[in-house]
Formats: sequence, structure tokens, C-alpha cells
Amino acid sequence: MNATSPAQLLTEARTIAVVGMSTDPSKPSHFAPMELVNRGWNVVPIHPTATEIAGRTAYRSLSEVPGQVDLVNVFRPADEAPGIAREAASLGVRTLWLQRGIVSAEARSIAEQAGMAYVEDTCAGATSAQLNLRPAGVS
Repeated sequence: MNATSPAQLLTEARTIAVVGMSTDPSKPSHFAPMELVNRGWNVVPIHPTATEIAGRTAYRSLSEVPGQVDLVNVFRPADEAPGIAREAASLGVRTLWLQRGIVSAEARSIAEQAGMAYVEDTCAGATSAQLNLRPAGVS
């Protein structure tokens, strides 16, 4: 497993796919990813029915996203995390990040076996705000 800190994982990522990004601006699964957008990350919403969220093209699955995804940020129940981890691993994603309140030993195992860095039970948006982070090369 990569022992890199969550802060370094965020700053090294350029494109973050958010599985379970909400269309409702009042939900954490919308405003936390928008914090990342506002700080300079390319955030790609993954949503089962939406085609656009906050002006960004939404996709039904990770495999539909064009180009490389560096980090997958998961806003889905823990029992869905292993399947998301498998899909992320098959696409060569470098980091699997489970949001605050989401913990999955199986997803961790899948990520580690695939050589992905793994973070769980941590909010990416709050981490970026608390540490004043931006993607590398973005001022």
C-alpha cells in the first residue's frame, strides 16, 4: 500500500471522479465535491441518472469517463465500495477515497492488492479546505 498522506494524494490528483455526487446542492455529496471544483480539481460526477451536475457532464459509471481518473471519491454506502474498488482498479486509478462515515475492509483489500492508495472515513472536500490544498501546479 502507498503510505502517502491524504494531502499529498489530493494534490497529486488532477481528475477526481465522484461516485454518488448528488444533484442536490444542500447535500454533502454535492457541496464537498464542489469545494474540490472551486479549488481547481477536474471533478467528474458519477450518477445513475443525471447527465449533468453543476455544469459538469455526469456519467453512469467510472468506465464511461473519457481520459484518466486519478482519484475516485466514493459517496455511496460501504456495501457498494468493493464493486467501486474493483472498477477503479480495472481502470488503473491511483487512489480510492471513501468519504466520512464510509469504511470497507473489502474495498481496502481490493485497493491494496491493485496497488492503489486508500483513504476511508475522511472528507476530501473538508481536507482540501482545512489544509488549503489545490492540485499541483494550480495557484
